[in-house]
Amino acid sequence: MAEILAVDEALERALALLRGGDVVAIPTETVYGLAADATNGIGVARIFEAKGRPRFNPLIAHVADMAMAERIAIFDPLSRRLAQSFWPGPLTLVLPQRPGNGIHPLVTAGLDTIALRMPRGFGGDLIARLGRPLAAPSANSSGKISATTAQAVAADLGTRIKLVVDAGATPVGLESTIVKAEGAGVRLLRPGGVSAEEIEAAIGVKLFRGGAAGIEAPGMLASHYAPGAGVRLNAGTVGKDEALLGFGRQRAEGWRDAAAFLNLSETGDLREAAGNLFAYMQELDRSGARTIAVETIPFDGLGEAINDRLSRAAAPRDNVQPAP
Repeated sequence: MAEILAVDEALERALALLRGGDVVAIPTETVYGLAADATNGIGVARIFEAKGRPRFNPLIAHVADMAMAERIAIFDPLSRRLAQSFWPGPLTLVLPQRPGNGIHPLVTAGLDTIALRMPRGFGGDLIARLGRPLAAPSANSSGKISATTAQAVAADLGTRIKLVVDAGATPVGLESTIVKAEGAGVRLLRPGGVSAEEIEAAIGVKLFRGGAAGIEAPGMLASHYAPGAGVRLNAGTVGKDEALLGFGRQRAEGWRDAAAFLNLSETGDLREAAGNLFAYMQELDRSGARTIAVETIPFDGLGEAINDRLSRAAAPRDNVQPAP
């Protein structure tokens, strides 16, 4: 079973494992990540093995600073403005790879672009000490609910990995937003911890959506973030054999008879709801209900990212094609 160490005890142990080509589950501000040296093919392969992740699904490479990012990718002016505005933080940029950057091809799934992010806290400190970028998807079995606590990581991957670094619950609770600059515009590939409105306000450019020709970045599979139970969205009623994931103060009809009930945010706070989403889905999944009914959640701000995760959780489970 994986060892769980607090952040102030874990740095040297984590470095030893990463330098040896192994994986480590680490906290970030978004969710817990399963990290390996992005230049080490054995380590990156162990990420896919531990998660059961399809190898056509690329990984995000995490960097410590802009100097490291510049060695890996080529920045256009708009992408540079995005990095200056939101790094370190929960924004991932898809950029052309710089030739000879040393990133193992498994990280990029054969694409000529790479997804880069600069994390805060322990992850950034670990990368700086290692001196190399970390490939780090979410620390959970592929397609399942992302982990926002060390205990959730251990319950899922504990028999497949050696170390989980514990920093408590992650503050954002959703994966990073992924964007790609294209000409004079920016395309939103995956909504996440930075809202589209925040990005548009920072750069003065309106994001556009759609147009993806395939999987260009992590989190674009149509079925993803799924619990064992089925998921039913925009529920106005709930059956006795269903669990209910609520939002705000207005309840679905029959909610008192639900098999289990949790409210993402009693006050309708989307940031609070984002932070609770994955942990609450896991708890309702453990209730034994065959279906989790989800009340309607608005699409503004972080609601776009919350609805994105819920729609992928509700998608047919045998669907491994990229989302439209």
